[in-house]
Amino acid sequence: MGIPDRGLLTWLDEASTERGLYYANRGDDWDFWSYRDLGQLVLRTAAALRAKGVGEGDVVGLVLRSSPGFVAGFFGALAAGATPCSIAPPFAFQRADEYEQHAGHLFETARPKYTICDDESLERIRKITAPVGLTEPEIFEELVAGVGPLEKPLPLPETALLQFTSGSSGFSRGVRISADALRANLTGMRRWIGWTPDHPGISWLPVHHDMGLVGFLLNAVVTGCDGWMMQPDDFIRSPLRYLRCISERGAAMTGMPNFGLAYILRRVKPAQLEGLRFDSMRAVIIGAERVDPQVLDDFHALLGPHGLDRGTLLPAYGGAEATLAVTGLRPGEGWSTQVPDDGDASSLAGTAVVGCGRPLEGRTVTIVSEDGEELPDGQVGEIVVTGVSIASGYIGDAGSASGTSLAGAGLDSGDAGFVRDGQLFVIGRLGDGLKVSGKMVFAESLETLLHQRGIPERRVAVLLGVRDGVPTGVAVFGGVQPGWRESAHEVLSEWLGDAHLQAVELPRGGIAVTSSGKPRRRVIWKALCAGEFSDTTVPLTAE
Repeated sequence: MGIPDRGLLTWLDEASTERGLYYANRGDDWDFWSYRDLGQLVLRTAAALRAKGVGEGDVVGLVLRSSPGFVAGFFGALAAGATPCSIAPPFAFQRADEYEQHAGHLFETARPKYTICDDESLERIRKITAPVGLTEPEIFEELVAGVGPLEKPLPLPETALLQFTSGSSGFSRGVRISADALRANLTGMRRWIGWTPDHPGISWLPVHHDMGLVGFLLNAVVTGCDGWMMQPDDFIRSPLRYLRCISERGAAMTGMPNFGLAYILRRVKPAQLEGLRFDSMRAVIIGAERVDPQVLDDFHALLGPHGLDRGTLLPAYGGAEATLAVTGLRPGEGWSTQVPDDGDASSLAGTAVVGCGRPLEGRTVTIVSEDGEELPDGQVGEIVVTGVSIASGYIGDAGSASGTSLAGAGLDSGDAGFVRDGQLFVIGRLGDGLKVSGKMVFAESLETLLHQRGIPERRVAVLLGVRDGVPTGVAVFGGVQPGWRESAHEVLSEWLGDAHLQAVELPRGGIAVTSSGKPRRRVIWKALCAGEFSDTTVPLTAE
């Protein structure tokens, strides 16, 4: 393969003084932390955790933004023989009550022996942990103050990562990722895209989300490449700064959900890119949600004149229960779209689905029917994943109605898709669909059509289900604008037949989303059925 398998803590013995992580500061500059300095901070953190009574197999909660402290907390927990667990900081939620409910569930599930946070989240975390009898959280800088390094890392714990699912289908579920599974996923990703120490990367993704944590940060550190780290709100304030960094620093690797590309398209004008070059880019991994082919076209149209090759756009598929990556396009291959062979309504009569590549080494993807029978190429069914890097199991209440389950060595994803010529095409969640004339229509497919009609991502969510025995389609708007209701009526009435159509009109930012920004469709549906939106629900009709 040319790219070796590496242990999770091997980098500590090889830590470079020349390469490391660059953190965006409030100006237009970057604060550099070499891997040698980060390695010393890791060992100091490990020693401090051991002094606090953290033992082998204990869980260490990390409520931190992307920072040197997060790197030290994560790898320091591993070096202390403990299991790190990243929990979203308060900044990831707009409403305080929503955050307290979310984080409270995570803390009760994980039951960390010790929790490290930053000063901006300390008081909020205290209020959450105290009632459930957990140890008082501590600010990272205070934890390591005056502590010397641990002489030698302890053996890795059996569970190297306690990772939470996004919670798009309800409460997040805790997933146990073994050291072998985590190492296999990192190795598989590096070999997939050819990631070496000579290929620097950049990320604005939050480190409490698996794409930002496993997909970028852990890969960058274990690989030993230079990495430029922005906060999510840095990117929201100035996506142009992110693009300038790629051009000026020669970044080769990055990744984001589809909505990140769409956000750049909304905020960055062609004239602002004058003098910038993107020839250095090798891989732009696009995952975490369904990929819109129009967004890919438009993104390449924006950056292509400045050297971005179409083959650097790499749609991929994965999930927390698979540690992260399952399939992905190879660099240089070029993305494509397909429609299922049977003309399934999921294709929405020509709204083709973007291919998410082929399985990474050691993984197998199968499409199965409702009866569990393997389906031939081109037919839509549930995506089932087997092979390396599958999670060991869930912790706490695994009885969520998410539709995803770990069965033996396999993962029943709860996602719908089809395979053609070995490539996976992902449609959406099986539980977020409605049968129309005997065929499934998926919420993500309808949302894609609405985005193509000009309704921005995160401003509309489509709900599909049967309410009081009646097939129902709902468009939930966050700050509805003129023309949006009409567009939604046209799309939903065309593809949902005689289904009852409704609109829920919430304030901007009112759509419940996960910490990574996905609509929490089943949570919103449950609230709708409970009458919580009765004052804001109206029939969805043409204007």
